[in-house]
Amino acid sequence: MPEKQCTIIHAVSVEGTGLHTGQHGTLTFRPAPDNHGVQFRRIDLPEKPLIPALVEHVVDTARGTTLAHKGARVYTIEHVLSALTGMGIDNVLIDLDMEEIPIRDGSARFFVEALEKAGKEEQKADRQYLIIDREISLKDESKGFELSIVPYDGYKVDVKIDYNTEVLNVQYATMETLDEFVTEIAPCRTFVFLHELEFLLKNNLIKGGDLSNAIVFVNQKVSQEQLDYLAELFHKPKVKVKDEGILNNLDLHFDNEPARHKLLDVVGDLSLLGKRIKGHVTAFRPGHLANTEFAKLIKQQIKPASMIKLPPFDIYKEPAYDVMQIQRILPHRPPFLLVDKILEISEDHIIGLKNVTMNEHFFVGHFPQEPVMPGVLQIEAMAQTGGIFVLHSVPDPENYITYFLKIEDARFRHKVVPGDTIIFSLELTAPIRRGICNMRGVAYVGDKVVTEGRLMAQITRKQ
Repeated sequence: MPEKQCTIIHAVSVEGTGLHTGQHGTLTFRPAPDNHGVQFRRIDLPEKPLIPALVEHVVDTARGTTLAHKGARVYTIEHVLSALTGMGIDNVLIDLDMEEIPIRDGSARFFVEALEKAGKEEQKADRQYLIIDREISLKDESKGFELSIVPYDGYKVDVKIDYNTEVLNVQYATMETLDEFVTEIAPCRTFVFLHELEFLLKNNLIKGGDLSNAIVFVNQKVSQEQLDYLAELFHKPKVKVKDEGILNNLDLHFDNEPARHKLLDVVGDLSLLGKRIKGHVTAFRPGHLANTEFAKLIKQQIKPASMIKLPPFDIYKEPAYDVMQIQRILPHRPPFLLVDKILEISEDHIIGLKNVTMNEHFFVGHFPQEPVMPGVLQIEAMAQTGGIFVLHSVPDPENYITYFLKIEDARFRHKVVPGDTIIFSLELTAPIRRGICNMRGVAYVGDKVVTEGRLMAQITRKQ
């Protein structure tokens, strides 16, 4: 049986201060419907704008991962996203009354504890996966990082870090399954070198930082005068360097806690793909830039068929577009209008429906004794569904038209006959650029694939 999507049962809040902004406020997790995904809502802004937790909205990775959408931003999202992934939560609305996620102790522990308190419930929709079918890798020698992912029936992450210092040399961390996240990864805190901390403090870049939300490594000789200065700055009675080369502000949960925290960040940043991953990730010296660039690369190269929404489909729910609304978008008219309604539409997918009846004009000659819907018309119906998706992206679709440019890898698996209801499930395989749209489509009758193919269309303004 397919795994089902999950949301939380009750709303729950986490209060705290943003590491970089110093703003104090509240984050509230709220239940969300099927296929909602993870979205942030800035309730402190007049329009309460939504910011989807997707990699295409990443705008900065300097000291954490920052998202922006329609003029609104949210900072340092990686820890809370890792908690949602580790807890198996697919759909949630996150209300924020400030622009940064509370840092708390620099780990994901407080978010995990809040989600445990909120409870989890299974939903009706199937969980969608990005299934890795070949190796994908990203390497930048100048920045010193390398990440790869290979096919794997599960989600496994291996991390190696090496900062060429005596106090923090080579460390490894492994997560065999997400079942290990809560106890083995979530409590692991972020870390910083003392010289970096001093720079950030002098430049007022960690307004909400204190010695309780980071492991501080001392990789060079430091005077007692400097330590006393830090103690005064952070309102501590005394600061000293412990034998393992860290400040005495805290004790390590694990000998390899820094590597485990980097793994935590990888899980959080890769969740910006918007779907669960089936693959084995290996990361050397990962960071937010490396993680998010790797996520973009995976999204570009992933096998499109694995992103197609699968049956069952709710054909009786309120449609996104009915046939009259479709005719305000598409120029086609009966008998050549081959889409009856649109069940779903989003930024990267569309699901359309065609009821096939004995009254279709083509059954007169195809074939009188054994009526079969021509494959070319199934592809045309799929293309019309894709055309609605493209025209949906412009504010005045009546002034545009789509032209079918290419069909590739078309396959006809089963006959379509009178009485069948065809569902067309299409998803973008690349961002729309210069009016060119590339999509992958699969047509179903019930849970059976009848047709599939890759389509390319161009949107142009009517003359």
